[in-house]
Amino acid sequence: MANLKEVRNRIVSVSSTQQITSAMKMVSAAKLRRAQDAVTQMRPYASKLKEILENLSASLDSSEGVYSKQREVKNVLLVVITSNRGLCGGFNANVIKAANRLAREQYKGCKVSVLTVGKKGGDFFKKTDYSIMGSDMPRGLNELFDKLTFANVAPVAEKVMEAFANGQFDKVELVYNQFKNAAVQVTTVEQFLPVAPPAATDASKSADYIFEPNKQYIVEDLIPRSLKTQFFKALLDSLAAEHGARMTAMHKATDNAGALIKELKLTYNKARQAAITNEILEIVGGAEALNG
Repeated sequence: MANLKEVRNRIVSVSSTQQITSAMKMVSAAKLRRAQDAVTQMRPYASKLKEILENLSASLDSSEGVYSKQREVKNVLLVVITSNRGLCGGFNANVIKAANRLAREQYKGCKVSVLTVGKKGGDFFKKTDYSIMGSDMPRGLNELFDKLTFANVAPVAEKVMEAFANGQFDKVELVYNQFKNAAVQVTTVEQFLPVAPPAATDASKSADYIFEPNKQYIVEDLIPRSLKTQFFKALLDSLAAEHGARMTAMHKATDNAGALIKELKLTYNKARQAAITNEILEIVGGAEALNG
């Protein structure tokens, strides 16, 4: 039977942990609401803009559609979006596994580079051969989540788009967790560049656009803006998914701590009862010895 003091100390320790996980759950729940509102408001706009972008890019010739130019895939950039903090279940591990699987299987014969947004992904990939340290790609992307706005994200998307346009990369993929609800995050691999043509099933939806004010303005302004919006939407999705994953993980941890406290209290009461019984037996034994 465990020592009473050890069990009591463990109960106090687990109770403190339960208070921390409960507080973290409430903080994540509050942040989740704001992040969820932001991404749900953004999705319809981003989705429609992406649809227009695909149809528009399909109508441009190779000299006009810089971002829809299909090339032989030799150099691939994976933009891996993780979180800066842990304690969110398999949120980061799932994204890292998906990126590793892409690099090892789908792009096995290509030169794969990884641009990470989020400290957890950066810590993992800096130990691999996929890191792009020393290149002209943007740095310090972990800070994007401190103030996630379109104005802060746009320069990063511009750098990635410029690298593709210059031929540094032949394909760019986004790997992130898409927010579905507080308990479910869907690991998503999304082609960022080149702009994919409309799916065959959506051919009937393709429209013949009238360009206003002119085609050049659309190509130079709308298409880059659409790509930046797509990049920003991926970060918003990841942020909402992170808070949902952390809230769920902390909820489970709080429940587990409660179950463990209950079990420890039962063990403590058993040990205490055993100690009292032993004391009574010693007193009775001593009394009988004196009487004898």
